[in-house]
Amino acid sequence: MTELLEKAFAEAARLPAGDRDELAAWILEELASEQRWQNAFAATPDLLRELAEEARREHRAGRTKPLNPDRI
Repeated sequence: MTELLEKAFAEAARLPAGDRDELAAWILEELASEQRWQNAFAATPDLLRELAEEARREHRAGRTKPLNPDRI
């Protein structure tokens, strides 16, 4: 376990039991979500490659706009 993770767990241990359970549920869901994304990407490399190429073609054709993070 890393030092930072140990610190996070130590801080979490000070929370009330209900808050600890909420935090634990959130962490577990985030880990499961990450695994689902990894599985989806691994299962569709050709599709992802085609989508990336399509985005490059659109950009080269001038059909894209700069991203404005303030408008997301």
